[in-house]
Amino acid sequence: MKKTALITGATSGIGKATAQILASNGYDLIITGRREELLNNLLDSLSKETNAEILPLCFDVRDLAQTEKAISSLTGKWENIDVLINNAGLAVGLGPVHTGVVDDWERMIDTNIKGLLYISRLVSPRMVAKGAGHIINISSIAGYEAYANGATYCATKHAVMAITKAMRIELLPFGIKVSSISPGIADTEFSTVRFKGDKEKADNVYKGLTPLYATDIAEAILFMITRPAHVNIDQMLIMPTDQASARDFRRQ
Repeated sequence: MKKTALITGATSGIGKATAQILASNGYDLIITGRREELLNNLLDSLSKETNAEILPLCFDVRDLAQTEKAISSLTGKWENIDVLINNAGLAVGLGPVHTGVVDDWERMIDTNIKGLLYISRLVSPRMVAKGAGHIINISSIAGYEAYANGATYCATKHAVMAITKAMRIELLPFGIKVSSISPGIADTEFSTVRFKGDKEKADNVYKGLTPLYATDIAEAILFMITRPAHVNIDQMLIMPTDQASARDFRRQ
């Protein structure tokens, strides 16, 4: 029987790449996101290119009522979620705390922490009931290191690491795998969102170096979820060759 994976934030970047690689490797998918047009575009392309069954759910993980409604709507085979990939997340703004934009902070906290918790709270009981499942939380190098002008983003990704570790312990008695995967600099929509659509600033982030790409992380996720039953990859930190820490890069 094919396994089913639920991917949050599937409309772009790592989420979209993960949907593509999992659909091509025998998984049926529940894909979620806020942007309905992009979600439907992904549904169309995956339906044409793979044999996977795909269910799109359009909602915002920051909204508990929307999230509860979406997950409670699952019936039949879609109730049996084998893999949950908590990918939805973002960085907004770049500046010190003393001049920070509170709305930016709230967007990051609501998405990166609360959204992850909402989905996990609704999906994990299903895994507990059957005594099997795998939850993967997408963190960041910012979950290992703090850096200037990114206090709130770093805090949210440190929180993801702490939540992952606690979930690993809490779900251990039920045979559920829990993992985190933390990318370094990756060429996705990340910087465009952080700089609020300023493409020049976003492009400069990657100038002179070769970053990670969404497919690099998607391939790592596939590796994690296809390990034998007795193997759990607790943490994976993936950096481009041109990056050695959150702030140390080789640019040419």
